[in-house]
Amino acid sequence: MAQGFTQVAAEQAKVDPMHQFAIQPMFGSAHWEIAGYNIAFTNSALWMAISAVALWIFIAGGMKRQLVPGRWQMAVESFTGFIDDLLKANVGKEGKKYVPYIFSLFMFILFSNLLGLIPLPLAIVGVHPFTATSHFTVTGVLAIISFLIVLLVGFWKHKLHFFSLFIPHGTPLVMIPLIFCIELVSFLVRPFSLGLRLFVAMMAGHVLLEVLSSFVIDGINAGFGIGPVVSILSFILMLAICALEVLVAGIQAYVFALLSSLYINDAEHLH
Repeated sequence: MAQGFTQVAAEQAKVDPMHQFAIQPMFGSAHWEIAGYNIAFTNSALWMAISAVALWIFIAGGMKRQLVPGRWQMAVESFTGFIDDLLKANVGKEGKKYVPYIFSLFMFILFSNLLGLIPLPLAIVGVHPFTATSHFTVTGVLAIISFLIVLLVGFWKHKLHFFSLFIPHGTPLVMIPLIFCIELVSFLVRPFSLGLRLFVAMMAGHVLLEVLSSFVIDGINAGFGIGPVVSILSFILMLAICALEVLVAGIQAYVFALLSSLYINDAEHLH
């Protein structure tokens, strides 16, 4: 009987690494529809809204313009200056007008990445942490927005001469059709690779943490012997991975902003 109880407890404690990425309707909105299309307010939408509100509060708190800036104002100004320097280095003086967009993009991704790692007290009311950037539908849309800005700027500023971006200077005449096709495909793949890079990085880290948590639970259920050793080692590794994930959250936000800046530079200068 005790063996059967232990087996049932182990089955209940079994961890599904992919369950954390499931999109679920919130607050009884499962059957909300408009014109036959489901418009449920999901956990992904909730955490994107939380990220946006947190970002707004962060910005609002740093807009006091005090003569002697406090820590909050210094933090906001530091991030703003960081993005300004990023655009100045990669786009030049024309990059100044893109600071609001790249800053918003960088900070939203950073907040979304970090909030998904923090065990907030909202879990007590059934709202569990969720990383919106672990879904390609979110990162893909952000990438498409950056790609559309590149297209709009490129055609508005250079008209049809924008197509010269796909023909590197000095290309032999006979090679132009082939090089043009290769460069065009490479250009069109940009939003896919941009969104995929962020999505894969965030999903992989969360899957690893979930797998390690299953080792902790299985080790505890195994009772005396090697089980507790596995649990302790897995827990220590989880802490190290959590610290690494915080670093990855910042790096991925930076890489997304950096690549978006480089793509905008192509539209501005046809490099």
